[in-house]
Amino acid sequence: MHLPRSLFVFSILYGGMTCIAGVLGNKQVALGAGLAVEAGIFAFLMLVVLSSATAELHGRAVADRLVRFGFIPLIFSMVLIVVVLGLPPAADMDPARLSSFQLVLGQSPRLMLAGIIAYGISQTLNVAIFSKLKAEGRRFLWARAAIASILSQIVDTLLFITIAFYGVFPIGQLLLGQMLAKVVLSAVLVPPLIYLVVGLGRRLDNAS
Repeated sequence: MHLPRSLFVFSILYGGMTCIAGVLGNKQVALGAGLAVEAGIFAFLMLVVLSSATAELHGRAVADRLVRFGFIPLIFSMVLIVVVLGLPPAADMDPARLSSFQLVLGQSPRLMLAGIIAYGISQTLNVAIFSKLKAEGRRFLWARAAIASILSQIVDTLLFITIAFYGVFPIGQLLLGQMLAKVVLSAVLVPPLIYLVVGLGRRLDNAS
């Protein structure tokens, strides 16, 4: 079975983004106007763009499979992190470095579960919305990608924050702030990125 070059490259990038998103999420980024967002959103937006580009070039069924296969590196990386955290550190390791490592990577099982659920539902929703808009004859690629990203990121935020933090502290303001920040980023970043990634995919496939 021939695997298109674009799908091969997209798959590698997609798997990498699922693994790095949780690590980047440990930093809060100021967007201005009082908005702040966890930096993992940049990796998640790349997941959105890559799955949308796959649906554009290879169809919804292939994009859905890409999302499902994304669970493999996501869960494998989480398991590996748990194993490494449980291993005894070297006797001469700098205590400050060890403490920082444990703090950054020591996510609770609840946070990990929230990440898995939010990933699966939001990315599947993104592909579904993007493909539905395409089937309805919506011509503008940037609009389809932006709308799908905005709606899926709202759902992602609602799921993740509710599952991860409900009952721990009031989440209303956090939900609204994160949703607004992700809507802004989706509207600004996704349109140019989708053209860039789809264009790259077409060039790779034409060169094969």
